[in-house]
Amino acid sequence: MTKLKINLIGPGKVGQTLMRRIVLAGGHEVQDIAGRDVEAASRAVQFIGAGTAVSALADMRPADLWLLTVSDTRIADVAARLAELAPDRPSIAVHCSGFLPAAEMQPLRALGWHLASVHPVLTFADPARAVGQFEGTLCGVEGDTEAVTVVDALIRDIGGQPFPLSSQHKAIYHAAAVFSNNFTVVLQAVAREAWARAGVPEEIIGQLNARLLAATAENVGRLGPAAALTGPAARGDLAIVAQQEAAVRSWHPDAGKAYAELSLLAGRLKRTGTTLETGGV
Repeated sequence: MTKLKINLIGPGKVGQTLMRRIVLAGGHEVQDIAGRDVEAASRAVQFIGAGTAVSALADMRPADLWLLTVSDTRIADVAARLAELAPDRPSIAVHCSGFLPAAEMQPLRALGWHLASVHPVLTFADPARAVGQFEGTLCGVEGDTEAVTVVDALIRDIGGQPFPLSSQHKAIYHAAAVFSNNFTVVLQAVAREAWARAGVPEEIIGQLNARLLAATAENVGRLGPAAALTGPAARGDLAIVAQQEAAVRSWHPDAGKAYAELSLLAGRLKRTGTTLETGGV
């Protein structure tokens, strides 16, 4: 792959992780790193092991690829600002939102830039750990053909596995990640709280949680969701489902609502192989 000069806007956890992987892979030049303040950018430079910290977009040099790892609500504004500062220097701009399409950076496209988005399916709570965990990470990519070609190659260079996304259904794609990851974490919290309410010792709660979660992940991966599903809703034991829902609602009304809706989906999944009411995709 051709050597790229890469600038980073938004030196948070995702940006630090990706740029550190780029440095470790070699072959590309990490150039300027801009944050809301130069201290944050400097800390990122130290973690990444390369680059120059700047506090303003106007201080950034021309680059082959601009990586925007700012919050979703700031992507359009940053792209518009970048378009004002570099109207005669078309390049490739890439953001990392799993929700917004590459077209969110439209002001740059109007100037001849090529746009893409890349969403690594990885938890970035701790960049130091994320760097080590990134090898083999699946990364959803969508955008202009020219930009996607470059981004796919870059992702492979740093150890990731790119896969194509539909720009039209990007919001549903990201919701899938929320269901798979974020809501799973919330459900583990509810389960722990329920076990505590039932008088289970704290040291046992952690073991129950870890063992059930590990077994569930293994079974879903090996058998698929429908075959892996067990429990009263899957068995069609509606009397138990109703009684258990009532018990949960009396303790935790919000969790009771979730129990009812999830039981409905669980029963449908076991009967039809899908959670969709119509059976379609």
